[in-house]
Amino acid sequence: MRHRLLGELSLDKVLVSPSILASDFSRLGEDVKRVEDAGCDMLHLDIMDGHFVPNLTFGPPLVASIRKNSALLFDTHLMLTNPLDYVKPFAEAGADSITFHVESENDPLEVIEAIRAQGCSVGISVKPGTSAKALEQYIGLVDMVLVMTVEPGFGGQSFMADMIPKVAEVFAMFREKNPEGFIEVDGGIDARTAPEIIRAGAGVLVAGTAVFRAKEGAAEAIRTLHSYSGLLPAR
Repeated sequence: MRHRLLGELSLDKVLVSPSILASDFSRLGEDVKRVEDAGCDMLHLDIMDGHFVPNLTFGPPLVASIRKNSALLFDTHLMLTNPLDYVKPFAEAGADSITFHVESENDPLEVIEAIRAQGCSVGISVKPGTSAKALEQYIGLVDMVLVMTVEPGFGGQSFMADMIPKVAEVFAMFREKNPEGFIEVDGGIDARTAPEIIRAGAGVLVAGTAVFRAKEGAAEAIRTLHSYSGLLPAR
């Protein structure tokens, strides 16, 4: 399987990655097509094990089933205690970019190597309570950093504005050591909260409720987020 890679996307525009946690799972295929047709850039898949975070979501079979009907880049976030065990199953199911947590029990270098071996893009994530400094030694080895702007585990939480300086810190690290790296944010992102986090350097927005349940419709919600591209700082 040839995976779509983050490097195929632009660093110069805001990218929107709707989280299917906010979709209607009884009509999941239709909902994925709806946001794809509405112009989203990738699809965010939240994988939770009930141990690393206090919730359970889904596994590789569901990813494989939606892969059959979508050409989107699958932005796959492993909120797992042992991500190393699941890199290959999710890659084979159709995950394109695989993000794991620096706080997991596996050696980050081993996880990065395993993801690369599957031909996927590599992301590394930090919870709100983890310092950006925990990422410093890995910043040149990954394609993306995901800064959680809520405590991971459940959708629909309020945005934590105190994560904005952390995004700025990660942006400075990327500018110095890895200018092609993407910064993604996840948690409470919508048209109101997006501008400041984008100004700090976040170019990939995970938006679940704000897209799938937008009163104005998914296309208009995505268009609004895309319209903030001019706020991205120069690299």
